[in-house]
Amino acid sequence: MTDVPPGYPREWEADVVLTDGSVAHVRPIRPGDGEALHHFHSQQSEESIYLRFFAPIRRLSDRDVHRFTHVDYDKRVALVMIIGDEIAGVARYDRLEETDYAAAEVAFNVADKHQGMGIGSVFLEHLAAIGRESGVKLFTADVLPQNRKMINVFQDAGFEVSHEFEDGVIAVSFAIEPTDKSRAVELAREHRAEAVSMRMVLHPSSVVVVGASRREGSVGGALVRHIREGGFTGDLYAVNPAADEIAGVSVHPTVSAIGRSIDLAVIVVPAADVPDVVRECAFAGVRAVVVISSGFAESGEEGAALQRQLLETARVHGMRVLGPNSFGLINTSEEFSLNASISPRMPMMGSLGLFAQSGALAIAVLASAERRGLGLSTFASAGNRVDISGNDLMQYWIDDEATAAVGLYLESMGNPRKFTRISRQLSAVKPVIVVKSGTGHHGVPGHTVRATRERPEAFAQMLRQSGVIRVDNTHQLFDVAQLVVHQPLPKGRATAIVTNSDALSTLTADAAVERGLTIGHGPIALPVTATVQEFTAALQTALADPGVDSLIACFIPPIVIPDTDIVTAVEEVVADSEKTCVATFLGMRGVAPGGSLPTYPLPEDAVSALAAATDYAEWRGRDRGERVRPGRINRRRAHDAIESVLAASPEGRAMTVEEVTELLNAYDIPLWQAHPVDDAEDAARMAQDVGLPAVVKATDPALRHAAGHYWIRTGLRTPAAVAAAYEDLQVVLAERGVEGIAVQAQAPTGVVVEVTSAEDPLFGPVVGFGVAGVPSELLGDVSHRFPPLTDTDVADMVAGVRAAPLLAGYRGTDPVDQVALHDLVARVSVLADDLPEVAQLRLNPVVAHPSGVAVLGATALVQPDPGRADVGRRALSR
Repeated sequence: MTDVPPGYPREWEADVVLTDGSVAHVRPIRPGDGEALHHFHSQQSEESIYLRFFAPIRRLSDRDVHRFTHVDYDKRVALVMIIGDEIAGVARYDRLEETDYAAAEVAFNVADKHQGMGIGSVFLEHLAAIGRESGVKLFTADVLPQNRKMINVFQDAGFEVSHEFEDGVIAVSFAIEPTDKSRAVELAREHRAEAVSMRMVLHPSSVVVVGASRREGSVGGALVRHIREGGFTGDLYAVNPAADEIAGVSVHPTVSAIGRSIDLAVIVVPAADVPDVVRECAFAGVRAVVVISSGFAESGEEGAALQRQLLETARVHGMRVLGPNSFGLINTSEEFSLNASISPRMPMMGSLGLFAQSGALAIAVLASAERRGLGLSTFASAGNRVDISGNDLMQYWIDDEATAAVGLYLESMGNPRKFTRISRQLSAVKPVIVVKSGTGHHGVPGHTVRATRERPEAFAQMLRQSGVIRVDNTHQLFDVAQLVVHQPLPKGRATAIVTNSDALSTLTADAAVERGLTIGHGPIALPVTATVQEFTAALQTALADPGVDSLIACFIPPIVIPDTDIVTAVEEVVADSEKTCVATFLGMRGVAPGGSLPTYPLPEDAVSALAAATDYAEWRGRDRGERVRPGRINRRRAHDAIESVLAASPEGRAMTVEEVTELLNAYDIPLWQAHPVDDAEDAARMAQDVGLPAVVKATDPALRHAAGHYWIRTGLRTPAAVAAAYEDLQVVLAERGVEGIAVQAQAPTGVVVEVTSAEDPLFGPVVGFGVAGVPSELLGDVSHRFPPLTDTDVADMVAGVRAAPLLAGYRGTDPVDQVALHDLVARVSVLADDLPEVAQLRLNPVVAHPSGVAVLGATALVQPDPGRADVGRRALSR
């Protein structure tokens, strides 16, 4: 980009999904956009021009174009929407000097042929986010009364819009600070667009295989056969310049030669040829591609360059890409019956949506589902995940009536923040079961993933925050899936146990209690010689017990009764019950064809799946709270504090005490001041100024967070005691070769806790909480959550540490002020969410006491914005 001016905000660039499922590119305007802007304007209707400029300006003057394309990206901001190689829309705001630049006049202009695709809404989201980052609080616009589309863009965004009519013009104004309604609207629009985009991929009416081959054992030939033999209901085409027919399908030399638009192209040609094939598909009207070919980023830097070229080619032309190095996709619906995958067998139709990144693993996953008699709704393998990811599939599955539960095998995660909010929305209506291999500290070949600095426990806590069922392997994934697909969710934790073995009875009960279930009935151990009628009666009695929420039936093969009779009897009894039922018949696993009873080879497997479903049902039934929105926050003040640090130290640095105080004050977090003193007399005098009792402490950061209390003297009630403490501490510090002593007012007695935030390269902001000292530093007793948080998240975070009883009045002590403590954690979470430049923030010590909280110490590290994967405005991940 040779025309990029100094200060060009590259971080504002984004690929977005429009309402028709296609992809467009939004970016800041550049000086070199003049000719493209002239062309855009020349294509507009007279009505559109009049609505934008209030005058019939048929051609923009060169002076106007220069003014539109030359902006400072601060007081004057302009964005363009690019579809293909043309400008499809322009949006801008100009900050108003008379409002001290806190208000900005905004205007949009969308090409006639692209109206109705949600471009105006995307522009508003992006301009509002940019404005908030720059301190803009209010947008204004002058709109002609007949321009209902523009007025609706503002109103439908969820902001509180006010109108004034004067001189034939409607003056519109609204605060751009996000509201609960505007956030909900933004997420709903993102969800709808991305779901439509995935429906376009998974519901094609026409498919072409590019690279089809007659050669025995070729992948291209196999794909044609699999689609044809799978019963695909749409039109199937093949492309190969050297063949006329493959597997009964007529072959064309190129995609363009087919002579019609195609919904989906499955590409299996050498990697070096893929970008050109994708380009040809785009010109031929193909809307999405599945790239089976390997040889991309998983093979080295040359392949990685090809992968980047593939993505850029597809994005320029508005196409979605599954792959490369993908195993393919499957839709078992009778309406489509599409097996566009390397799997030779079409899975049975069912209600489990399945996503796997690895092609090799996809084979094992599909085989395991088939062995268990577990049907699928849709399946996709992302391969190197250059574009379509598990996040996209989850957006689709939220509303997909054919899918009752979702399974994800994740080798890597490119955008955990987006995963968290989408999976939370999906988990609220359908179980989401996740296998996550690895820890995120090592890369996966072919996947562009940022490394994380967080411990593996943080990832597990992120999944729990999202309501996701975390399992260790594919066996457990299907153990849980066959339960949640075929059985109702448990209404409580009380389970009944019916067996025909004392040993099984004890083993099952112990496993249930260990996994957090309670025994509400039994365990009942029938004799091994019991009849079918006795089995049936015992099961019916257990299910009729009002204190029972679920049933575990465990049987060893009886001596006098055929196994099938017992299985049939159990299935018939549980089929009439609305309670959750699982069974163990030693050696059996899965769900019998046509049945609904999940069976497991061992009691521990059944209990583990039941406990996971029970935990999920409990999460789903809870009130997940409202997003925390503490009052008295001055974001402009915080931005100014950070900008002043980075202006002097562009690479970043630790903040001074004064700077940290200013940052925290912007979020209404008062920091108790520690006053440096030079000698004992100065210390005694300062203690009288701050108020007695006082503390004398070391100021060296390395000492203030060290184990033990040799660096601080507390409970000093007289000036003489303060002076003596100073002299004593000075000797201790001299022995360690450090210096620096301060006097501070003593906080009330309470529990010392620590609240932290860190900007992680992968996860973005991560907030931590723990009881300071041994629990957090030695035992790792720290809870993590990922902003934005709800009030329930905050409460769970504080209660989630093992040392939490200390906060509730342990052994007769006074309980701390939970409201004040929760408010502090909430404020830190909002600060972390707002300010990616705050690389680290540590509040320690924080004394939580019966009347509030006292933040006695704080450190912060500021660095340039690292660029989050999820930036708070609609964008596809790169």
